[in-house]
Amino acid sequence: MQQEHPDADVEVWAQDEQRLGLKPVLRRAWFAWYEPAVAPMRWRFEWFWLYGFVCPQTGQTYGWLMPRINTETFDRVLQDLAQHFGIGPKKHIVLVFDQAQWHTTKKLKVPEGMH
Repeated sequence: MQQEHPDADVEVWAQDEQRLGLKPVLRRAWFAWYEPAVAPMRWRFEWFWLYGFVCPQTGQTYGWLMPRINTETFDRVLQDLAQHFGIGPKKHIVLVFDQAQWHTTKKLKVPEGMH
């Protein structure tokens, strides 16, 4: 990488996503032996995703909270990361991530300077 772009700063970054949210918690309840054991509960699932980036060299971190995870949102996060850290002709990053579908699709628009 450094040989291909001798004038550019090159950094290595890592990325991953984490699903966070609300899910009902099971609890014990006391009932008299002659009453039916009924405990009403409102089942809800509300999720959001944390996109996290870290540069181990510098200790810099960057993150986004998003309502869903797909190619469109990942593309948006990558574009903002590139703009925020000035990634381009003079600054390149090697981004390490897993083989999730939204990371490897041909529809993903990888910004200039990101590899």
